[in-house]
Amino acid sequence: LVRRICLCFPPRLPPPQRSRVPPPQPRCLGVWARLRLPSSALSLRCRALDASKPSAVRGEPSEEYDDDEEPYFSVTSSRLSEVDYLGESTKGDLNVRRRHLDALGGNGKSTLHGPIEEIAWKEARQAETLLSDLGIADPLTVRNSPRGIFCTRTLNLRSISVIGYDMDYTLIHYNVMAWEGRAYDYGMANLKSMGFLVDDLEFDPDLVIRGLIMDKVKGNLVKADRFGYIKRVMHGTQMLPTRAVSEIYGRELVDLRKEDTWEFLNTLFSVSEAVMFMQMVDKLDQGLVPAELGPLDYKGLYNAVSKALFRAHVEGQLKREIMAEPERFVEPDPELPLALLDQKEAGKRLLLITNSDYHYTNKMMNHAFNRFLPNDMGWRDLFEMVIVSARKPEFFQISHPLYEVVTDDGLLRPCFKANSGGLYSGGSAQMVEKSLDIHGDEILYVGDHIFTDVSQSKVHLRWRTALICRELEDEFDALIKSHAQKEKLVTLIQQKEIVGDLFNQLRLALQRRTNSRPAQTLAATCMNDQELTESMQKLLIVMQRLDEKIVPLLESDGELFNKRWGWLSRAGLWDKSHLTRQIEKYADIYTSRVSNFLHYTPFMYFRSQEQRMTQSLLQMPRNM
Repeated sequence: LVRRICLCFPPRLPPPQRSRVPPPQPRCLGVWARLRLPSSALSLRCRALDASKPSAVRGEPSEEYDDDEEPYFSVTSSRLSEVDYLGESTKGDLNVRRRHLDALGGNGKSTLHGPIEEIAWKEARQAETLLSDLGIADPLTVRNSPRGIFCTRTLNLRSISVIGYDMDYTLIHYNVMAWEGRAYDYGMANLKSMGFLVDDLEFDPDLVIRGLIMDKVKGNLVKADRFGYIKRVMHGTQMLPTRAVSEIYGRELVDLRKEDTWEFLNTLFSVSEAVMFMQMVDKLDQGLVPAELGPLDYKGLYNAVSKALFRAHVEGQLKREIMAEPERFVEPDPELPLALLDQKEAGKRLLLITNSDYHYTNKMMNHAFNRFLPNDMGWRDLFEMVIVSARKPEFFQISHPLYEVVTDDGLLRPCFKANSGGLYSGGSAQMVEKSLDIHGDEILYVGDHIFTDVSQSKVHLRWRTALICRELEDEFDALIKSHAQKEKLVTLIQQKEIVGDLFNQLRLALQRRTNSRPAQTLAATCMNDQELTESMQKLLIVMQRLDEKIVPLLESDGELFNKRWGWLSRAGLWDKSHLTRQIEKYADIYTSRVSNFLHYTPFMYFRSQEQRMTQSLLQMPRNM
């Protein structure tokens, strides 16, 4: 709030012209202007966070300032932090020093005198106006947009000391058609060399979406709800009708712990593999797998596809092609380096932890970052530590040997300790914690892979986590476009519920009368048999006709996102998808891209939405 009200930093300039000139004299507004503080006080926000005077930043007394120069603000240190009313650490919170409370109204002698509810209401209104005048969207507005950051577990960024980033599909976003299309081409070439007939097949990314699950035993691709119940199924490349889905999976739930059966599509890297497997299932069903390859079941076919794609990645042809033409595969994001720059300047120590090797990482990061950074900065200048070939998820589970990258050619030298500013290969998360003297919830790790990045860092280390899911933007836009259809569908369903309630009550009244018992009410008891029967017939016809309208709308719900699978976040009209459940379970926050942090501040307090059991009960459909 101080940063927004007292403008101690220059306005953000569009890349790449952003300069690092000294900040101008701040323009004071709202309560600060009314207090008429001396001009020297207005720049003390910057002095309070001056890295050259660390004791001020830690919130400890300092002898480096004269009495009249002591900063107005201090930052709560780890040693002095407590837990706030929402259960978050107060570490990193900005405080007004006790000796300056008189000027700021802390003792009730200034213009802040009065009931705090009234003061806060006025200041909130003025803050909204000020944000609007400055052209800055408030967090609520940003959250309700495709570029919002969504919160499942309350997270105070002020208490985060270190932010670690994955690279592929996190800091670097690839054109899915280009990247996964070439991975598919190389994988199919490897299948062809093994003897499979693949010449007539083409890459079709619309066959799959993230969050689906491959059934390696039955040759199916399925979409499950949050409880594991399977809602949609594709065998090969053909969607199965609802009755067939019930017959195949009526008694079976998805359990991702059964790795021999289920393979979850955690990331966009899974797209090419799933498309290959589904297309090869068709070949197997059609008897077009050569006999010399031996008798293959669906699981054996999956293993062949997985091996072919693994070869495509390991042999290096794919990455060499991408390194030669990064502009063809990488989608640039000019805001991304500036978002990380804000975090770094706010005192966050940034890490890059990627499974990619040094040469590929350096090439991609140079291409994506350097042209958008100011004053000849390079991407390495942003990061406190860079770790390549990290071997996640094992990186979060066990220790591997640590090597330092000592030359531009990628020469490795064994080492036993990581230091700030270093470039390393291998190692472990525990080594990172030890070298930076931090642990657990002081670290936020940001990645795109639900298992490798988000789940494992949380389960094994209790790191805070953020998931990057670019498809959120497309789903948000599709939801907006389908709003009218959704309203129509919900209205029809509500009408059927009301009609259905009356039908059920009349049915119960008839049932009681048949058994010589009184109906629920006197009025119902007084209805004759003909009235009951005719009313029930009429209501039943109305419900059947409503179903004729509801069914096609239900079947088309989500088609604007994907014609086969519907919405990413939902399985059916009301329930959450298995993907959404995984995100809620393991990701504290999630968003479509890292640069969305630029629309917030490095001091943001993300609050999760209210959850109530009664809310769930109220949303449950009524019995028909």
